[in-house]
Amino acid sequence: MNESPRTRRILLVDCDAFYVQVARLEDPEGAGRAPLLVVGGSSGRGVVTSASYEARAFGVRSAMPSAHARRLCPDCTFVPVPIGACAERSRAVRAALQELAPVVQAASIDEFYLDLTGTERLFAGETFTESAWRIREEVLARTQIQVSIGGGTRRVIAKLATRRAKPAGVFVVPEGGELDFLKTLELGDLPGVGPTLVEALAKKGLVRVEDGLRVQEPWLQNWFGHRRGAWLYRKMRGMDNSEVDPHEGRKSISSERTFFEDLDREEDLERRLLELSGSVGATLRRKGFRARTITVKLRDHDFHTRQHSRTVPEPVESDQAIRSVAGELLAELRAQRRVPVRLLGVGLSGLLERGAPHQLGLFETEAVAGETERDRTVSHIVDELRDRFGTDAIQSGRLLDGPTPGRRPRPGKE
Repeated sequence: MNESPRTRRILLVDCDAFYVQVARLEDPEGAGRAPLLVVGGSSGRGVVTSASYEARAFGVRSAMPSAHARRLCPDCTFVPVPIGACAERSRAVRAALQELAPVVQAASIDEFYLDLTGTERLFAGETFTESAWRIREEVLARTQIQVSIGGGTRRVIAKLATRRAKPAGVFVVPEGGELDFLKTLELGDLPGVGPTLVEALAKKGLVRVEDGLRVQEPWLQNWFGHRRGAWLYRKMRGMDNSEVDPHEGRKSISSERTFFEDLDREEDLERRLLELSGSVGATLRRKGFRARTITVKLRDHDFHTRQHSRTVPEPVESDQAIRSVAGELLAELRAQRRVPVRLLGVGLSGLLERGAPHQLGLFETEAVAGETERDRTVSHIVDELRDRFGTDAIQSGRLLDGPTPGRRPRPGKE
């Protein structure tokens, strides 16, 4: 007789206001005494990384320009992001979770999926919700980091449930209760449903998930395209078969620069784009990956943020290939709206582990989606030289043409 499939038991552990917590732990006499705390954006032209719940009550949010945050909450204390300490605390949380659950996947620096499927006999008499509370308390005791935990039979349900758990709580959607739970949400609460799609849905009279559930899939496909309509139909019903994969690699690499002064000259933006492309390319190769998708991000002088992506037929890793695609994307974005720029970023995603390198000579030209083996070899040689003699040992000639006004590094996401 075939056994019936086990009910999946998925948790999402989300560290509450993680950067704020770490800043307070690292500086208990300073940041630790400031209820109205903002992490990041300490300079006048920066952006907020995170804000305490007390500051959020004034409307301060992550990714908000720091100048706007100061206007909303003049009494806020601004501190820089404790990058190194955040990485250490994240590793500590993950280590604790790996002792408390059989399968753990880091979704980001402050989010971790757990799969407790099949552990019922290990914790006899303990409900799924009680297991979540036990894990929450253990993490706090071991790491001093407060977390909220959402649970359900699917990853997407666990993620949505976590929002109900915040702050410092647990919310588990019982098996069979997924649809009732989803009906309590607005369509904009669903992961991947951004402001543009929310506006388009509202024009069709669809605001809440419950509204969307009454629409048949063919109508959604007719309105929003076959692929997006099918995706939206599944998303509104919480359909998600993705597994918690402890071996899943990083999903993206990116680097951004916010400038002291807005840049408007094409040559200035192109120089900075070359620099950013080289930075993310070096990180990509150091981690042993190739990338399928290149993204360029702009934040205009009026804080309007735009980005454009392109997926290439074969994964690339060389600076030359990344710069070439990024340059075209930048040109397209600038053609759409040519105004001064305050932030420029380059991102790589669709990452694949790099296989054994081809044993070709330095000047052989086996092409891979516009990238030759020579391009890849040159990039690796440059990496080695910079590792030995410093990052300034080799520079692109275009970067040496002259200084670009308004340069200020900003930590990129990896």
